[in-house]
Amino acid sequence: MVWISGGSFAMGSDDFFPEERPVHRVRVDAFWIDPHPVTNAKFRRFVKETGYVTVAERSPAAADYPDAEPASLVPGGLVFRPTAGPVSLDNWRRWWRYVPGASWRHPRGPGSTLDRHDRHPVTQIAYEDAAAYAAWAGKQLPTEAEWEYAARGGLDGATFAWGDEFEPTGRRLANVWVGAFPWQFHPGRGQTPTPGTTAVGTYSPNDYGLYDMTGNVWEWTVDYFRSQHPAPSCCAPRNPRVDTPESEAAQHFPRRVIKGGSFLCAANYCLRYRPAARQGQTEDTSTCHLGFRCVVRDGDS
Repeated sequence: MVWISGGSFAMGSDDFFPEERPVHRVRVDAFWIDPHPVTNAKFRRFVKETGYVTVAERSPAAADYPDAEPASLVPGGLVFRPTAGPVSLDNWRRWWRYVPGASWRHPRGPGSTLDRHDRHPVTQIAYEDAAAYAAWAGKQLPTEAEWEYAARGGLDGATFAWGDEFEPTGRRLANVWVGAFPWQFHPGRGQTPTPGTTAVGTYSPNDYGLYDMTGNVWEWTVDYFRSQHPAPSCCAPRNPRVDTPESEAAQHFPRRVIKGGSFLCAANYCLRYRPAARQGQTEDTSTCHLGFRCVVRDGDS
């Protein structure tokens, strides 16, 4: 793991999406963080030693999905399918499918494998799965503030993890979508003609020595999602963490904050491959572009 010295930073952004606002200063204590997302090889070891069965491998309970047809309550996960050509971007169902049999072992559904993907980030991971792995490893999931502080690599206020230009060296610096999403894809380093994960370490680390804080896979944090950050106060809050859902009347599964963007983030659609960017994801969701990494805080056992 990589040691991150504590400090304060400007969290959020006023320049992009509403949920990233307002910019406010926070302080985090020092902590250790995984240098890259948890890989297929590491997750396989966890499953082998514990017998753990992920959410995507279990049959959904009818009580949790009262509006679902009984025949549709089968184990599976969300899988991306590129469209044949340009489409309106107002409905994600045009490129996402719920695929029975999709799981961390078969991230794109039955027939897909992890061959030669040991060092790729594990995907099709729901929040419960990430938390279970972290507990087994003697670690925890990061808070949103810890994650963003680490992702910035000391570049307080910069747009990207490496500065304010997307391609300052003239070449791609992370596994993100370049082209017109969701149909026109231009592969980069370590990518195949079909968009997907790349092995951890394919792209250079940030200034803290952390890989894939931008792109590759979205990553779970422990914070519940709120539609905006709290208003700035006179004093920077220390180790902020959102421990309650935004609304008690929300859907059955509350949303947690995910960070970092993924190989499916494109300038014309997502543009969330930035440290300040954030989304809310329901805890039961597993997809082919969602993984996690862990932290250990000073004083944790």
